[in-house]
Amino acid sequence: MALRKNASVFVGLVMLSLVWKAAWAKVEVNMEDRVEVYLGNPAQITCMFTVPVNTDDVIIQWYKLTKTKNRLRLYYGDRDMETVDKPFQDKVSVMRSVNSGEVVLTIKDVVLEDEREYICQVNESSGTIGVGRTSLKVFVAPDRSLIEGVYTGISVESSLSKIGRCVTENGYPMPNITWYRDQTPLQKKPNEVDVKSVVTQHPNGLYRVESDLYLKVVKEDERSVFYCEVSYFTPGRTMMTETDKIKITVFYPTTSVNVRVGSPKGLVKEGDTVEVRCHADGKPEPPMTITHNGVTLEQNFLVLSDVTRQVSGIITCSALNTETFEEISGNAELFVHFLDPAVLSPKGSHVMKKGADLNVTCNALSSLNTHTEWFKKGKKVADGHMLVLKDAGFETTGTYVCEVTVPSLPGLRTNGSLHVIVQAAPEIQKSDDIIHLEKNTEEVVKLNCHVRGNPSPVITWSSSDQSLILKEESHKQTENGVLSVVSFTVSSDIMAYCNASNNLGNDSVSFRIKAIVPTTVTAPSTTVATPVSTPAMNPTRINSPEKVKKEGSGVIIAVIIVCILLLAILGSVLYFLYKKGKIPCGRSGKQDLTKPGKDNIVVEMKSDNTEEAVLLGVNGDNKPPNDQ
Repeated sequence: MALRKNASVFVGLVMLSLVWKAAWAKVEVNMEDRVEVYLGNPAQITCMFTVPVNTDDVIIQWYKLTKTKNRLRLYYGDRDMETVDKPFQDKVSVMRSVNSGEVVLTIKDVVLEDEREYICQVNESSGTIGVGRTSLKVFVAPDRSLIEGVYTGISVESSLSKIGRCVTENGYPMPNITWYRDQTPLQKKPNEVDVKSVVTQHPNGLYRVESDLYLKVVKEDERSVFYCEVSYFTPGRTMMTETDKIKITVFYPTTSVNVRVGSPKGLVKEGDTVEVRCHADGKPEPPMTITHNGVTLEQNFLVLSDVTRQVSGIITCSALNTETFEEISGNAELFVHFLDPAVLSPKGSHVMKKGADLNVTCNALSSLNTHTEWFKKGKKVADGHMLVLKDAGFETTGTYVCEVTVPSLPGLRTNGSLHVIVQAAPEIQKSDDIIHLEKNTEEVVKLNCHVRGNPSPVITWSSSDQSLILKEESHKQTENGVLSVVSFTVSSDIMAYCNASNNLGNDSVSFRIKAIVPTTVTAPSTTVATPVSTPAMNPTRINSPEKVKKEGSGVIIAVIIVCILLLAILGSVLYFLYKKGKIPCGRSGKQDLTKPGKDNIVVEMKSDNTEEAVLLGVNGDNKPPNDQ
């Protein structure tokens, strides 16, 4: 009895303990605070729970809060059944694992209306309830952002002026726009910077954001760039993108004027074309005037053609400051460099005696340093403004050109010339006073007489044969004097004379021509004799190599035959005279080799060292050439 009573007490205590535990135990539910997903993607919300007793005997329910914070059930499930409420059967699904205490709600094709708070409620059989909450956030990246600038000019004298507008479309949540000037963010500042934004939410829930920038511009803003930075949210991070960059046109008053005077070749010289440009630093550039040599023109560009030194002077450009109405001016100097014609002393033509000295100066007035050179026949003969001619000779005669240049301005140059004449008695170009020549009879000979002298010499010809009159074949002026030419046919030995004279003196040359009777018949030929400054020699006709070879062979044969015949005749004559007793033995001297009444046999004997011929007659007399 006592044992039964004790057992009843023990069971009662156990039951009381279980009731107490059930009364004080709680169902624990754990969920993420926030689930993020892109529009159109599926979203999964996980609910983890623990119950104190018998986890199979639980009821799980999912709810969605409406905009008015009312609960709207999505799902119900217990140990015996589970169901998705009709409005959401195509939208959501639930995967349940009671043993592990995990329930996953999947929302298909998320739209903006799905962005709500979701509740997971777990009911235990004893009546204990556990609740968890998760917010679903939906994101949409905006389209490419656009920027539009104000392209009309903005004056620095204006108050806040609109600079541009940035627009971003179809973003969710609402994107944010920040304006930048040269990588520096612009914040609102009274009277200097203002930003006005307009936010529009489309019926589909996406946002359009417009942002206008207003600025008090300064002159330096014409070199600045402006752009927008758009920041927007995505699952797990914040993204940023930049728009294109824009520039603005800034108007500001003129504070200075610049004058540019120049020539395409640098320094300006007489004859150049000069361009004058006026530039004001105001924008837009104001009307301008140019003042030059007392003349004012309403323009900002001036062209001066074929300038002279008279146009040198100050050029002034003027403009009006539109803010203060003050006239702003700038100046520049135009200097036209020049080089006057060369002046020579003496000038023109100068006559001087042979052997005399002459100093010639050449000067040209210039605005820059000059350099002078002297030329004769294109060849440089001296440097400097003075030309010194010493011990003048015939070669000194000629034209001397002085060339004056400006090294720092190559386009400037001038020149002048002086013709120098050296006066002297005639000089005949000859190797000796007597020119010896040998010519065949009936041969035409030409004699040249080249004479230098000033005044121009008079040339006359004469000969030892009074019956022969030498007439000039040609008479012409050469670079170095006068050339006179005569020609005649040789018939006998003769002396020809060339005489040259002027008022300062005279000179002459003789030509001794030895006439040779040819041993063979040849065609008459013409030889020109010129007294040149080389050793005297017998003129020789020049034939072609083939002709010389052929004629040389014939002449040798003819000479051999003639020599044999002469020796035979001489031997016969000596033998004949010896027989007649005309030549006694041992007699020396010359003997008569001819008899009176017979034809004279003439033998010409000529040594290598003399040009005289000895003619032997049969009567034993020596006869000069003129007596034959």
